Amino acid sequence: MSEHVGYDLISAIRGLARANVLVVGDLMLDRYAYGRVERISPEAPVPILTVTREIAMPGGAGNVVRNLTALDAAAAFVSVVGDDQEGSDLTALIGGQPNVEPWLLVETGRATTVKTRYIAAGQHLIRADRELAAPLPEKLGERLLKIASDAMAATSVTVLSDYRKGVLAPAIARNLIASARAIGRMLIVDPKGADWSHYAGADVITPNRRELAEATGRDLSTEAAIVAAAREAIARFGFGAVLCTRSEDGMSLVTADTVRHYPAEASEVYDVSGAGDTVVAVLAAGLASGLDLEVAARLSNIAGGLVVGKVGTAVARPNDLMDAVKPASGALRKVVTRQAAAEAAERWRQRGWRVGFTNGCFDLLHPGHVHLLEQARAGCDRLIVGINADSSVRRLKGPTRPVQPEAARAAVLASLASVDLVVIFEEDTPLDLLSVIRPDVLVKGADYTHDTVVGAREVESWGGRVMLAELLPGHSTTATVTRLRG
Repeated sequence: MSEHVGYDLISAIRGLARANVLVVGDLMLDRYAYGRVERISPEAPVPILTVTREIAMPGGAGNVVRNLTALDAAAAFVSVVGDDQEGSDLTALIGGQPNVEPWLLVETGRATTVKTRYIAAGQHLIRADRELAAPLPEKLGERLLKIASDAMAATSVTVLSDYRKGVLAPAIARNLIASARAIGRMLIVDPKGADWSHYAGADVITPNRRELAEATGRDLSTEAAIVAAAREAIARFGFGAVLCTRSEDGMSLVTADTVRHYPAEASEVYDVSGAGDTVVAVLAAGLASGLDLEVAARLSNIAGGLVVGKVGTAVARPNDLMDAVKPASGALRKVVTRQAAAEAAERWRQRGWRVGFTNGCFDLLHPGHVHLLEQARAGCDRLIVGINADSSVRRLKGPTRPVQPEAARAAVLASLASVDLVVIFEEDTPLDLLSVIRPDVLVKGADYTHDTVVGAREVESWGGRVMLAELLPGHSTTATVTRLRG
């Protein structure tokens, strides 16, 4: 394959929104309980976690769906939940995602799989699992096969996301692969277990190095060994290709005739949870949007590198991928979307860093602004600055403002050492942005009072504080603009 320059990959990334993918597999509920540990229990030599925040999201095959919708792709999803509260929670979470057609069947008496992770200062203390790993009843399995086969005909690529909880029992997996071959649909398997016979005939299989070693009984300490094992699996099970993820060593794409090794893209590994789901989702979306296998694999490698630098079971979005293949230069890397800022803030918090936030129009940057930003940065470990978009400034300041467009204002702010990230927001107030970033410190100038600071109550509700910074006398953007206009 020839090297693909950034512009080619950007076109490929934009095209992922055209994808229509079917996902069949084991759905689970991922719960995260974040908190702090300050003492040891008097009852046993274990830490006491004071929980400050809890979140829940779809895991397993549900995380593949999350990654597809993050790419703006469409997904049909077929899975099974129990008739319990967790099953209801998952149904609501999946149904609340855009571009998803869910077919979540309910099995009476089945315990929905739940994984709860307890985390303090970025470290996992323990994970508690509740699950029933058992094949589906015959009638339910037949119904799932019928629904999945119908959905397969309406989509371009099918993903079997197997977590060995029972949805993809061998007979169901074999039938789905046979259906895909019969109607000419491409099928990808994210496998589990050492026996791959029921995946025979899949177009692509995406094991990690350990899974490939277990399935072939080989020592995979070298690239040559990985290639040999992949080709053994291709010959034995009739796979079209093996895409083996190798953690910090990147990925290897092997077919009967070709080999392609992709170096690791991660600049920093923070959390590997769900990285395999991201890889298979981007690969599927790429193939469904018409990319060749090697380009789709390269994009999936980039995406995998992005999510391991995020917190929890994260996703890769088109803007993330575009920034990775054609990164902004210098200070412009600090100008990010609100979602990217929220993910960065979460990552910083899990390291024990205090996240600060301030906002304004920052139309003509003057010493008063610089003085306020330096105080804000001194009051936290990382500072995010929200700036009003041009449309918002016009509503607040009148039709002759801003003097500088939002891109220029963001670039100037990003060049300051005191500023870690800049986010442009369209609303008149930063309240929505604050709810996404959830800063620990909210900073405004001392010309405000505590009660007039937008978001003060919300920030304090999650344990943050409001800081009023002293002003540098004699500096005002409005006064400056008035003088310039005579």
